[in-house]
Amino acid sequence: MNTANNKRRRASCERIEKVFVELLQTKSLGEIRVSEICKLAGINRTTFYANYPDLYGLADSIRDKLEANLAELYQEEIAAKVNSHNYLKLFRHIRDNQVFYRTYFKLGYDNNYKILTYDTGLAKKYFQDRFIRYHMEFFKSGLTQIIKLWLENGCRETPEEMFEIIKSEYQGREAFFSAGSGEGQSV
Repeated sequence: MNTANNKRRRASCERIEKVFVELLQTKSLGEIRVSEICKLAGINRTTFYANYPDLYGLADSIRDKLEANLAELYQEEIAAKVNSHNYLKLFRHIRDNQVFYRTYFKLGYDNNYKILTYDTGLAKKYFQDRFIRYHMEFFKSGLTQIIKLWLENGCRETPEEMFEIIKSEYQGREAFFSAGSGEGQSV
């Protein structure tokens, strides 16, 4: 493979994605044009279309990168097939990647996202295996809205404070969070 071309292609993709994310902070997806991205990124349309089929493909690429980055954060838990309930790690990641999370939610991926898993085994225990899908949706929607609100407020609260908010919603269910570590590991 031609290493110089690969580096150039990566650099073009990075510029395209950076401009796209910046534009999404002030515009909706429907207001952004490929020609605008190309002009701001200093590339031609051929380069854009050589890397992305359209704006939606570009948006999907951004989503995939964020989800892969988050999966990497929880790699040990995923490999061990356990849910650590480590929301402190999640809130730190969000604080450090605010623009990407704002972009993720602005693109509407929060309704079918893969960045959060729900411990159905633990839920079945606590909810007597009843109405689990409703509990899952309640948890996912609640956490999503808390994250969105936190982002809207510029992440003023610390990740530790946000983790305390989540823990307070699960009072009486200590197995969801360990008492001693502060890291949200399951007992």
